[in-house]
Amino acid sequence: MSTEKPYTISIQIKVITLWAIFLFGMIFHTQLGLIPLFYGEDIVMPHTHHFAPHLDLWLMLGFYAIPILAIIFVLFKDTRPWRLAHFLLTMSYSVLNVAHIAADLAVSPVQWYQIALITLVFGNGILLNFVAYQWLQQLSFAETSDSANATSVSAAR
Repeated sequence: MSTEKPYTISIQIKVITLWAIFLFGMIFHTQLGLIPLFYGEDIVMPHTHHFAPHLDLWLMLGFYAIPILAIIFVLFKDTRPWRLAHFLLTMSYSVLNVAHIAADLAVSPVQWYQIALITLVFGNGILLNFVAYQWLQQLSFAETSDSANATSVSAAR
């Protein structure tokens, strides 16, 4: 019988994977909205007469680019301020996902397959919030134990 410790996945890998799942879900959400074009259906929503459609495209780019940058920062930046900012970022994306679900529910007719997908993405986001919080707390506990160790070492002298 082996006494080896089972392989554990680091919190950073979990965070990166959950962000990647989020991005895949959002990209598929967009793709799912375009699929009716292949069947000759009109996908334009009647109430979307924007004065600046390019602004919408820039906003969508930002919405996708921020998680991409977050993944890069999770890989290469491991500071308490970044972990806190990252946790707040994940929380803000969860709030935006709830708003997105509400907006999709207001469209007539409701596209339930889109609601199901965004709800799945939202659930992934809640898990990302939880893991990001664990990652933030992990550093706090490490800082606390390091300072306690430093205090006990100096007291022993």
